[in-house]
Amino acid sequence: MARSSLTLAALATAAVAELDVVSATPMSTGLTGRFDSALLQTRGGDQLIIRVPTSQEAETEQSGDLVALRALTAGSRKRLPFRAPEFVGQAPVGQTRGVVYDFIPGSPASLDSLDESVGLAEGFGQAIAAIHSLPTSVITDAGLPVLSASESARAATSLKNRAAATGRVPVELLTRWSVALDDSALWQFQPAVIHGALGPESFLVAGERVTGILDWSNLKVGDPASDLFWLSSVSHEESATSVFSGYNVGRAGPVDRQLRKRARLYAELEIAKWLVHGSDLRDPSIVDDAVTMLNGLASTAQADLVNPLSSDTGRVLAVDEVEAMLNQTPRREPVAARDHANAARISDDD
Repeated sequence: MARSSLTLAALATAAVAELDVVSATPMSTGLTGRFDSALLQTRGGDQLIIRVPTSQEAETEQSGDLVALRALTAGSRKRLPFRAPEFVGQAPVGQTRGVVYDFIPGSPASLDSLDESVGLAEGFGQAIAAIHSLPTSVITDAGLPVLSASESARAATSLKNRAAATGRVPVELLTRWSVALDDSALWQFQPAVIHGALGPESFLVAGERVTGILDWSNLKVGDPASDLFWLSSVSHEESATSVFSGYNVGRAGPVDRQLRKRARLYAELEIAKWLVHGSDLRDPSIVDDAVTMLNGLASTAQADLVNPLSSDTGRVLAVDEVEAMLNQTPRREPVAARDHANAARISDDD
């Protein structure tokens, strides 16, 4: 049973000393109900969010998020042109805990919003570049994961091999991916601080401005391209180009000329990941769905042999070539994004 807003308000006052809550509005987290959440209004006019996980998976995600947010020191946060959530307090409840965060104004973005505004698309790129330009000591000092370029390549190769072991991946795709994974030039990049779980719904926006980024539980040092693969789902190539343009302007250091190719590879491997997930669960509906998408992707790739993923070509595949498959691949909407969307609507109503 979901906890009431009064229960969540009482928990918040236990989590934060001298907190005076004047109202608490429950916030839906969707059908999954992974968190009980509420938007809190304090007597001083501040807005906070309290979230209580309702499953072990959600609690693990929240724990990772807290570690990452604590790693973002005041100094590193000043380098970011947007806000990341700040931990305010926590209190035990049953076998888990309730965590209180500050509330960041804004609504979760969408792929369509990038098509509607060049300024917002460039702002997305600059926001991602700011994360990637943070000093890696932010990660190492917090004991978070650090992946070298070769380790990133090995992880991608492992995923490709697991997908191949199912016997359901078209040979054309296995060849395409193998060539890219064996291309040493493609993997000569400088690892950077990455968010690790970016999608359009991770961004909070107000007008043409990125106000915040949520869901930091996978913060690490790794391949910057892995934060950009989702751009393959943008319906217009010009929008993705605007994001990359803003990224190149905002990113410190030399331009990574293979960035878009690796991002494309990661996008295609997302479908392989969906196949492996279905195979691990022995769920034929997921497997069949993934196979359908892989077959479509294989046809697209075979029809455009002059544009492989390897580094010896001048242009990457058109952005919309795997759009349909990626749009069909289920992505779990981060609960924090839904929380802020609902909270934003509540605030607007007030």
